[in-house]
Amino acid sequence: MYKKFEMELAGRTLRVDVDRVAKQANGAVLMHYGDTTVLCTATASEKPREGIDFFPLSVEYNERMYAVGKIPGGFNKREGKASENAVLTDRVIDRPMRPLFPKDYRNDVTLENLVLSVDQDCSPELTAMLGAAIATTISDIPFDGPISTTQVGLVDGEFVINPTAEQKAVSDLALTVASTREKVIMIEAGANEVPEQQMIDAIFKAHEVNQEVIKFIDTIVAECGKPKHSYESFAVPEELFTAMKEVVTPEEMEEAVFTDDKQTREENIRVVTEKLEEAFADNEEWLAILPDAVYQYQKKTVRKMILKDHKRPDGRQIDQIRPLAAEVDLIPRVHGSAMFTRGQTQICDICTLAPLSEAQRLDGLDEAETTKRYMHHYNFPSYSVGETRPSRGPGRREIGHGALAERALVPVLPSEADFPYAIRTVSETFESNGSTSQASVCASSMALMAAGVPIKSAVAGISCGLVTGDTDDDYLVLTDIQGLEDFFGDMDFKVAGTHEGITAIQMDIKIHGLTRAIIEEAIAKTRKARLYIMDEVMSKAINEPRAEVGEYAPKIIQMQIDPQKIGDVVGQRGKTINAIIEQTGVKIDITDDGAVSICGTDAKGMEQARKLIYTIVTDFEAGQVLEGKVISIKEFGAFVEFAPGKEGMVHISKISKERVNHVEDVLTLGDTVKVVCLGKDKMGRFSFSMKDVAE
Repeated sequence: MYKKFEMELAGRTLRVDVDRVAKQANGAVLMHYGDTTVLCTATASEKPREGIDFFPLSVEYNERMYAVGKIPGGFNKREGKASENAVLTDRVIDRPMRPLFPKDYRNDVTLENLVLSVDQDCSPELTAMLGAAIATTISDIPFDGPISTTQVGLVDGEFVINPTAEQKAVSDLALTVASTREKVIMIEAGANEVPEQQMIDAIFKAHEVNQEVIKFIDTIVAECGKPKHSYESFAVPEELFTAMKEVVTPEEMEEAVFTDDKQTREENIRVVTEKLEEAFADNEEWLAILPDAVYQYQKKTVRKMILKDHKRPDGRQIDQIRPLAAEVDLIPRVHGSAMFTRGQTQICDICTLAPLSEAQRLDGLDEAETTKRYMHHYNFPSYSVGETRPSRGPGRREIGHGALAERALVPVLPSEADFPYAIRTVSETFESNGSTSQASVCASSMALMAAGVPIKSAVAGISCGLVTGDTDDDYLVLTDIQGLEDFFGDMDFKVAGTHEGITAIQMDIKIHGLTRAIIEEAIAKTRKARLYIMDEVMSKAINEPRAEVGEYAPKIIQMQIDPQKIGDVVGQRGKTINAIIEQTGVKIDITDDGAVSICGTDAKGMEQARKLIYTIVTDFEAGQVLEGKVISIKEFGAFVEFAPGKEGMVHISKISKERVNHVEDVLTLGDTVKVVCLGKDKMGRFSFSMKDVAE
């Protein structure tokens, strides 16, 4: 026997099965939303992991292709590494849940979410977010839940809760909001320049729905919840802090952290740590936890300086942005490049253009997304933070930062009809000290314009931080947080957008939620900052997209042909189209509806390819003058090829006004000749003439 709980959520049934499967996990629920089914489990190790100073939480969102009735593509018919969508879902589940576990908890915790079936109108990602929260809340793992998550769309100016696939396709907003009983704890959004006030209204519309779901979860917990288990606390003892302050006074610690140079600060902290190690040399227990204690001491010092003294570590005002710089075209021969610098954060972005056939193919659970035309990739090498470690490809953070910048820029891109290119931008992190993702948005926006991509507006991004006190009214919102303020603060609120409105939001916090007042202030401050960045910095480097793509970028000619003629252009086994490509040096893409894209860097070759395709798809008409090459000579005349696979015959009597006894007397193989179509002969075949061209 198992227990079943149901509620109506946005017109569809949400069902939670408890004690039906996976009973050996600390907590497990089989989630059903419509026909979407996800198994969500929460497990914790019996003992803490040794030698760590953080909470080891792992979140996994496992997509299975059988969930949409498919077998994985490629040679290996088994799911491989996690897709980008799965990684982003892992992160969006992790962000609201991590702050609700005890900070001194060191047991390994894994939240597994297995997608078993997908109803395209009921998001499996949302179902997993709800399931992970419910499984953890009913388990014996210490967790200050419950929380709920809601998605909001914007269709024809109206908010839509948990939109269907059809609604998502036309929505101007893709917003995900997680909430506790009282506050908003996570925001993630992509938007088509949605105004700030409308975004705030959408956030709190989702927050209202979350409260209804939390009431539903409470009924499950009341009947199925387990008592929370005790655990070994790894909190730094107060007596150690007291002893540390006798060795290194709060004033000395303030002096150590009060600098705008990251390397100087790290050296100062190294000196402080050595001093404390020397003082506690005889106390092995304290030495073992000293690194965490020094971190906590720095954190308390920085938070006190900001909140009580309104004094930031680098000396800036609360709403002051670090020194900014922007430039374009610093990398030669690439299609477009730009660099954006904010303090010790520096991003170089390179834009590459290619035919639409180079768009990324997606093999995932969302049937609406099979290709991706715009790709934004983000790299974070160790040298950017003065460290050394081998490069092992992008991690979850890098994938997340790239996706955030991509989401911010998609709303301003031209349509495929207006700009028939696949577009890739790559953000290389040269230096990092806070909010490289938003510097990527700025650099990418400029690189796109430098490459001649006709984006409808520049996009800029900025991040706000937060330091809170003992009450909801005791807080300070900081504009443009650097790394130290991110580490020791309570929030990283990233907002990107244009002059018209917001295109992307991502909010990470370390506390149990934000009030409406904090969210409104953060959104207002990010708007003011991004307008300043666009108007005073980015526009002075490049203020509009270039009129044409660069010298080294491929050029594209588009033409439309009758879909019935596609076979003529392609030819048997691709013989015709390959001959055109070899002859002209271009790349040709043809869609099923007859849209032809001719791509190349040589204008002459591209125009030649266009003429050849036009010749192939155009039916012969009397009076039409054509130019072709003699490919075969017979006793009765010569065959002329006008384009690969399209030829006609000139009878010996039509070669010249003078009498011709032998074709070879006038023509040789390979000659280029002009002919005129005379129409059809008595047998219905087209007749061509060289001698009548002048007429």
